[in-house]
Amino acid sequence: MFSQCCSWRTYGSNVSRAPHWRIPPVAPFRALEKRTTPCRCCQKPSRNRDAHGYADQMTAANAPTWPILTIGGAPRDEVLADIVGLARAAEDADGNPPLSEQTLVNLRASHEHPDSLLVFATYASDGEGVAGEELAGVAVVSLPRSEEQPGVLELVVRPTYRNQGVGTSLVRALQEHQLPELRVWSHGNHAAAVELASTAGYTPVRELWRMRQTRAALEATVPDAVVPDGVRLRTFERGRDEQSWLDANAAAFAHHPEQGAMTSEDLEARMAEDWFDADGLILAVREADGQLLGFHWTKVHPRSGKHPAIGEVYVVGVTPAAQGMGLGKALTIAGIEHLHSLGLQAIMLYVDADNTAAVALYRSLGFTRWDVDVMYAPGNKADL
Repeated sequence: MFSQCCSWRTYGSNVSRAPHWRIPPVAPFRALEKRTTPCRCCQKPSRNRDAHGYADQMTAANAPTWPILTIGGAPRDEVLADIVGLARAAEDADGNPPLSEQTLVNLRASHEHPDSLLVFATYASDGEGVAGEELAGVAVVSLPRSEEQPGVLELVVRPTYRNQGVGTSLVRALQEHQLPELRVWSHGNHAAAVELASTAGYTPVRELWRMRQTRAALEATVPDAVVPDGVRLRTFERGRDEQSWLDANAAAFAHHPEQGAMTSEDLEARMAEDWFDADGLILAVREADGQLLGFHWTKVHPRSGKHPAIGEVYVVGVTPAAQGMGLGKALTIAGIEHLHSLGLQAIMLYVDADNTAAVALYRSLGFTRWDVDVMYAPGNKADL
């Protein structure tokens, strides 16, 4: 959230029910004379109407620099395409994906939970009418679906419109909606994000390191995977392993509110993504009865602009019954070997900076700190 040059992933305090969002009609922003007939079903809106036909919540007296459009529920396909294109442009410029995978999944599947998504967007016109408008910035709020799941907010500004008040205008719109208290990830923690966070009254509370391993480091430091006796590794099979994977994931991440709460709907959404490869989801099963004991889900990020393709240690999980066997290290090494077998020159992963045991393990496997994401939480609130 609150980023001029990267996005923030945010986690909100739990609420019992996702509210309905509707912007009341008030006087439109006077600087915008252009109008189009709005669609009641979330069409790409005109710049002075929201997606449901309600006038923007701004007047000449309190209008932000950029007029903000609000969409409740799933955006239309053309708006979704605009958001994906904006995210791609930001990643090409920054080297950091500005929208998390879960946010993109929610944008594509929010018609199944229409009260769980709220989108704030602002378009810049090139003077050629609505068809010539370009998405300058967007904030996507994934509201909690249960008391156990936190809400998530991410915000990104197109590189060509940074330092022009877009991020500040989006933040002001979010503040006016009085959303649940938010926690925010700054991907890359660039200077503009730090400044905007400070202005909004947010302070850093957590660091998440991104670590990277090169092929040369693999050859120099990574031993062969040693699988415990009575356990074998195999790849995921669609139509067979979904429920056992969900059970193992819930057990392995019972302490983790996001990962441990994954549902079959979440799993199906990820398997529908272009990047999913069943051969890259490695399972550890007990030979005696086929019980799933752990897994390593790998991921490949395709080349984006000047940034080459890179592999990721996406999720490594071991069930409580199998912990202490060395299975986590064996699965990690097996996944690393799989990714490098695809010809990738580098692999990345995320780890909490204060998880000293995990950091030590990854360093022993040739990973070095590459970048850092910083979580911010509200401190002294400020009006923008």
